[in-house]
Amino acid sequence: MKKSITPYLKKVNNMFKAFQDAIPMMKQIESAGYEAYFVGGSVRDYLLNKTINDIDIATSATPDEIKKIFPRTVDVGIEHGTIMVLWENNTYEVTTFRTESAYVDFRRPEQVFFVRQLKEDLKRRDFTINALAMDTSGHIYDYFKGKDSLALKEIKTVGHATERFQEDALRMMRGIRFISTLEFQLDKDTRASMEENNHLLLNIAVERISNEFEKLLMGNAVQDAIKDLIKTGIFSYLPGLAEQKSGLETFSTYNLSGLELGERWAILLLSINVVEKVEIDTMLRKWKLAVKQIKEIQKIIFWSKHREARLTWSNLDLYYATLGHALSAERIYQRRNHFESYREVDVLEKQYENLAIRRKEDLHITGSDLLQWSEKKPGPWLKQLLEQIETAVVNQQLVNEKQQIKEWLEKCHLI
Repeated sequence: MKKSITPYLKKVNNMFKAFQDAIPMMKQIESAGYEAYFVGGSVRDYLLNKTINDIDIATSATPDEIKKIFPRTVDVGIEHGTIMVLWENNTYEVTTFRTESAYVDFRRPEQVFFVRQLKEDLKRRDFTINALAMDTSGHIYDYFKGKDSLALKEIKTVGHATERFQEDALRMMRGIRFISTLEFQLDKDTRASMEENNHLLLNIAVERISNEFEKLLMGNAVQDAIKDLIKTGIFSYLPGLAEQKSGLETFSTYNLSGLELGERWAILLLSINVVEKVEIDTMLRKWKLAVKQIKEIQKIIFWSKHREARLTWSNLDLYYATLGHALSAERIYQRRNHFESYREVDVLEKQYENLAIRRKEDLHITGSDLLQWSEKKPGPWLKQLLEQIETAVVNQQLVNEKQQIKEWLEKCHLI
């Protein structure tokens, strides 16, 4: 007798509520005479007791049959068998079981064929840990020993590794990404095939590689993943990294826990000695990062270099850096020097709280005040004098009060 999924789902504070919400919709598919299953990463994460972010649903019903069952649907990828079902307050992407013809350019199949058998659908998936399915009663379908791989913490392809990677070379990056995010290891045959087929990544769009790499960077075992990028030779086919083996080895020694994505990019670039503004821009454009993200990483690196050149943060440094960039630079400094304690971050926050002002708009005078007091015409002198006042206030040489600022200016013969 199949066990109900509901008792499991209620054990962890509705952690798996996404499953519960989808079950009534899937029951409707079953009532029409078809099969419906949770598949892929959500089942894997359920078995690993991890938070479920997205669910994938596979069915024996064709797209046209799904559209007859539900009155509200959207064709989001009907040529690949995917229909979005609008159900109550949720939307679900439901994909028909399918097999695929030969792949072209190591990226996509020439044709997709709809089938009625779950096993045939799972057979085309990348890794055994992702070739799992679960029905609405909580029964797990595991045709390719995915649960064994989960128990062994092993990344292993479904079927022959070379065939899977020659179908879609991005699967190699996904495999390395799972090392980082799941804290798993590559099985022997999968690793050997990556070493043999790493060059196929040249056929993959940079945007797809970049997406996987950023997920890799944010994993808990990023150091192990970077080491495997090196061991498998995959790093040689990543944008701008072909000649950076030594820097990557250095990067793999740092503890990145608690760091945000921009900070992790910054440590990587510092490790491979890409530190000048133009160099950073050139490198990250190769990765197809957004301009806004590139500028943020440039600022983090600028203040990280600034921090490395100084023993402490002056009030003026902290003011111009802003707290966010200063904290990023401090965290990076500590990680790159392998500090075991990060107490200085708390000290920095208190120092920032005690700044007299935190932005120009906090000054109690304006350019209009200076024009009125001096009776001079506007010119470059106005900006220079405001900056001089700003610096004096931040350095606590001058109280941020209009009358005291005026007296100070008169005393110094500045107006």
